[in-house]
Amino acid sequence: MSSQADSRDSHTTIPARPDLIRLGIGIMGIGTSGPLIAMSAMSIPTLIFWRNLGGSLLTLPFALKHPRDREGIKWSVIAGFILAIHFVGFFLAMRWTTVAAGTALVALQPIFAALFVKLSGGHIPSKAWLGMVVSFSGVLLISGIDLQISLRAFLGDIAALVSAALAALYMMAGSRAQRTVETTVYTTVCYFVCAMTALPMALLMGFPIFNFDGREWWILLGLVVGAQILGHSMFNAALKRVSPAIVSLIIFFEVPVSSLLAIWWLGQKPPLGILPGIALILIGCVLVVTRSRPGAVELAP
Repeated sequence: MSSQADSRDSHTTIPARPDLIRLGIGIMGIGTSGPLIAMSAMSIPTLIFWRNLGGSLLTLPFALKHPRDREGIKWSVIAGFILAIHFVGFFLAMRWTTVAAGTALVALQPIFAALFVKLSGGHIPSKAWLGMVVSFSGVLLISGIDLQISLRAFLGDIAALVSAALAALYMMAGSRAQRTVETTVYTTVCYFVCAMTALPMALLMGFPIFNFDGREWWILLGLVVGAQILGHSMFNAALKRVSPAIVSLIIFFEVPVSSLLAIWWLGQKPPLGILPGIALILIGCVLVVTRSRPGAVELAP
């Protein structure tokens, strides 16, 4: 148990092969998320509801085999609520700006994790601050180009930034929950709370819940199996033993995977001008993750 905790709390330890395989599958799974969201015509709250309800039901049989700790359940509920709000921002970004720009901006979650630590009185090394400056310059470049394209694209960038901050909190809460509950228990509770948070949004806004054609249900199935089970759940499983900072670093590979799939499935080619901005964001995030202390990835009790 102590070695598991040591590897989870270290942001320099290379994950073991089984976790590297999980993270690799997770990248491919979560990489399908952005393009599928952009393809779907379902309302955002409805899509969030069905995607997470499906994920919760699929993991429920496995969760019932494990004990449920009150502290772990509490953090699972918190993570589920945060995940729902994160998804609202992420889904908006996928529909308002390009998949490439949106996923790159959401990849800023390690920057926000470090900033949360600073706000709570923690220390950030000078090289990590350099990484933030580099990433922020990439944000300015992408947002400036999107603002020239349309106000809608620029608002998509803002939604992606909010989503990135919430993704950092979600990752931290998930890591905290899995200290005392198994991954299947965590994902079942987290996804169910996320679904139940999105359902009232859909109902209050008058969005349909059931009346969709076959194409929409196939897209939804792709999101549940790919992004939710093979994506989020694989990352959550790795969080049991791997530092959230390392998981955040691995998630950067979502950007090229999603971008290539968006070109293939949607014919969505991002403006060439944003490519240097994407590169700056990823370089800056790598600097932050590799130079920040392990404590930068934990939520206070």
